[in-house]
Amino acid sequence: MSTVDHYDSIPNNVNLHTDRKLQRALEKWQPNFLKWWMTMGPEGFQLDDIYLRTAISADSDGWANFDYVRMPDYRWGIFLADRVEGRTIGFGDEADELAWQQVPGEYRNELKRLIVTQGDTEPASVEQQRLLGLTCPSLYDLRNLFQVNVEEGRHLWAMVFLLHSYFGRDGREEAEALLHRNSGDADQPRILSAFNEPISDWLHFYMFTYFTDRDGKFQLLSLAESGFDPMARTARFMLTEEAHHMFVGETGVLRVVQRACELMKESPNEDARSLGGIDLITIQKYLNFWYTTSLDLFGGEVSTNAANYFAAGLKGRAYEQKKYEDHVILDSYYSVLKPEDDKIVDSDVPMRNALNSILRDSYVEDCQRGVDKWNKAIATAGINFELKLPHVGFNRTIGIFSNSSISPDGEVLEAEEFARRRNDWLPTAADQEYVATLMISVMERGKIANWICPPTKGIKGKPFEFEYVRRYAGESA
Repeated sequence: MSTVDHYDSIPNNVNLHTDRKLQRALEKWQPNFLKWWMTMGPEGFQLDDIYLRTAISADSDGWANFDYVRMPDYRWGIFLADRVEGRTIGFGDEADELAWQQVPGEYRNELKRLIVTQGDTEPASVEQQRLLGLTCPSLYDLRNLFQVNVEEGRHLWAMVFLLHSYFGRDGREEAEALLHRNSGDADQPRILSAFNEPISDWLHFYMFTYFTDRDGKFQLLSLAESGFDPMARTARFMLTEEAHHMFVGETGVLRVVQRACELMKESPNEDARSLGGIDLITIQKYLNFWYTTSLDLFGGEVSTNAANYFAAGLKGRAYEQKKYEDHVILDSYYSVLKPEDDKIVDSDVPMRNALNSILRDSYVEDCQRGVDKWNKAIATAGINFELKLPHVGFNRTIGIFSNSSISPDGEVLEAEEFARRRNDWLPTAADQEYVATLMISVMERGKIANWICPPTKGIKGKPFEFEYVRRYAGESA
């Protein structure tokens, strides 16, 4: 196992102390990161003690420590999964060659683009969620929000380490730019559109952490197969932390659904809104929005870039080595849906060009598991309603379906008909205004907002009533 240095100003298991030039560069970037965190990170809670987990190793067991810490004092660090000696590239035209420990010159720009794009998503989500703490439904949920936030900050550090270590001056400039773009900024927005969407309430947050963080999981699974070994090792450890973010989303939505069902059974007209809950139709609309927005993150269904990344050994399929036998796929085809006139048809595409579709289809299958759990809760409550993932062509702005009007059921519509029915399928301003009225902060131990059920268990063996956030007694931060 690699040795972890906890005493350095930047905790790490990459022997940072042996490269003084790199260490000085990262220490120069660190104050800018902290300035960004204090300006664009969680508002109103920087002086509070939060019961957080902190990465202390890259081992699969006992890799995290749980304790109270103020977020600006969080020990963001650089952790890579251990190097596998003799590891070879597992796919593409470079298959079976030794994995690269340095950036191949011919792939420098492509690798930098992959790292910058991944890195840009990490601070973006912190910025999107910076005001949510002010309307938390419970201390438990508040702590989970902050856990997600600090780990997104650590994932930013992971990408910045790669940029500083392997891309010279260009990498240092890109690392600075990651702090200068801001989510939703008119002049310097984040790279990917999903990360410029406002997350103005907790239902948005739960859907984002379920659907959009799940996209992150599949992107990291692809990068974990990379022939560039430092990136693969970085992605493998990031996946360890990413699991909690999706847990927050899955259980968060589940608890909103359960409470909706409880209130429907209490209401004479099965109207959850009349008793201060979020109705299932609104939950479906939020699901539709974040699922389809997250589908766009996979890019075009047919992509030359994806084919080139695979051929070069830069980015594989999720679970490339575990799931597939053919790692070259020169003579294989994949069925991709596309709109044609007034119907949707199957089209056979060379598999390398369909890699985005392959990754997306694995994502869709993974998303369905959580939806099945939510529907099980609805059925258990005796409510006649079913949440559904909409058709992959619905509400798309990127790819084959971007210029089409597809209903959630997969019906090809005229643009005017889609526009007329849009409010039936996606959150309206009125829907979001109603949900906003429910977002009233609950910060008493053991108490929770009316619109959501408490969790079945707490964090790290602690009860729900545990003091997950200790408020600072002085002036608000």
